[in-house]
Amino acid sequence: VSMGRTVVELFYDVISPYSWLGFEALCRYQHIWNIDLRFRPAFLGGIMQQTGNKPPAMLPKRAEYMLKDLKRMAKYYQVPVHMSGDDFKRIFATSSLAAMRFITAVDMTNPQYLEPLSREFWMRFWSQHEDISQPENILAVARQAGLSAELSQKALEMTSSPTVKDRLKETTAEAIKYGAFGMPAVVAHYNGKPHLFFGSDRLELLGSTIGE
Repeated sequence: VSMGRTVVELFYDVISPYSWLGFEALCRYQHIWNIDLRFRPAFLGGIMQQTGNKPPAMLPKRAEYMLKDLKRMAKYYQVPVHMSGDDFKRIFATSSLAAMRFITAVDMTNPQYLEPLSREFWMRFWSQHEDISQPENILAVARQAGLSAELSQKALEMTSSPTVKDRLKETTAEAIKYGAFGMPAVVAHYNGKPHLFFGSDRLELLGSTIGE
């Protein structure tokens, strides 16, 4: 890390479509801005539970707006998030815990796959509308992201280990400690202190805060 590079942490969960938008935007900005981008896979369910937050879609008017908003954001950022009103049931019925543990295991063993793997999970769930909660889906995602069968199998076995479970819990707790109540949570370490930005639509403020 060269001097003067601002560390920017992105706490995300692949069940969150706004996390995908924030992820892709930051992946682009990391080549333009003087930042050191760090991906921090965390568990949205844990954040919601511990902060008493509720999914925005539980409020009908908000759900209605969210559909339009995601459509506009997807077009603006050129990210293939496809969502319809029927998707809310599917999302509420899906747990991302297994996927986020798998991503955590890969982060711990082969971090070079973290970016393509995370992207592939979003593609599968948000673009292709397929399940990401079952072991066979998770292995298919890993193959698609370029992991060998051997690495994927090893990561899958690690998901039930205390090491991986604790790491995911710790990352989630860290996000909450910074003030996160949802995802994505972007934390810029600038001028000796952490600055939290919530959502994928505050990136111009992030840039302005860190002098970009």
